[in-house]
Formats: sequence, C-alpha cells, structure tokens
Amino acid sequence: NPEQNGSFFNLVQHHGYPTPLLDWTYSPYVAAFFAFRDWPIRHSDGQNCRIYIFDYGAWQKHNPQEQHLDPPFPHLSVMEFIAIANPRHVPQQAVTTMTNIDDIEAHVLEREAESGIKYLRAIDISAKEREVVMRDLGFMGITAGSMFPGIDGVCEEIRERNFSS
Repeated sequence: NPEQNGSFFNLVQHHGYPTPLLDWTYSPYVAAFFAFRDWPIRHSDGQNCRIYIFDYGAWQKHNPQEQHLDPPFPHLSVMEFIAIANPRHVPQQAVTTMTNIDDIEAHVLEREAESGIKYLRAIDISAKEREVVMRDLGFMGITAGSMFPGIDGVCEEIRERNFSS
C-alpha cells in the first residue's frame, strides 16, 4: 500500500533515518524555522539563509507522478501522507516529495528550462537575522518544542531559550 508505506517512511524520516522523501511546508513561518534552526547563534560572516518555495501544484500538473519508490525513470512525485503514529507530521504542515534523484534542484531547474514554467523560487535572508527570526517565531509558537513533540524538541527549545544569549 503506497500510502501506508509513505507514512512509514515519513515517520522514520522525521526521526533522522535517510529516506527518498523531502518535506515542503505550507507555512512560510515553519519554513523559516527550519531554514534558520541549524545556523549558529550570532552568525556574522555575511552568508544568507535560503528558503525555497516549490509550486507543487504546477509540478503535479505538468510532470508525471509516481506512487512507488523505485520507478525505472527519474521522478519527483508529490505525496500527502497521513500521520500514522507521527506527532511531528501535523505541526510541520507539510506536503512531501518522493524522489529517486540526487540533485532535486538541478532536476527541477532542468524541467523549468524545458517547459518555461517556474516551479522553484528562493528567498535569501541574512543569517545574521537568526536570533530575531527565532525569537519572533517563538512568539508565534513555532519552536523546536512544537515542531518536535517529545523530550528532544523540549530540550532543544530550552537550550535555545536559555543558552542562546
């Protein structure tokens, strides 16, 4: 059953297991959380944090979608899995892509060039803004504790709050 199989892969992916899945959140705020989360506190070397925007509706309309993990051709398929025993799935507000391609960005850009349809956009924000962004997201309730229900998320959130200054 591809839907149950996908839900299982989605669960193990949310706990660090490598899978052929990539989540795309519906929320720009959740996207900002994940984009800034791993940047070091007080980062100041002038680099940017990048948030990607994927037009998955247009992608589905113009590109073949596959329900199985191992088709004999390159594919990037959009899936919406149910959250079976996965408390991280719902707060992250995600649609998932499943692929057998190593470089998804290059593949999407190649399809854009072929079709003339823009599927992928990027927003760059200075990584120096990390503390402001994470503080503002915290006021909105978007924290490690809410994104990762359980002891790991709570500890990450408390560490961010108490040791980031």
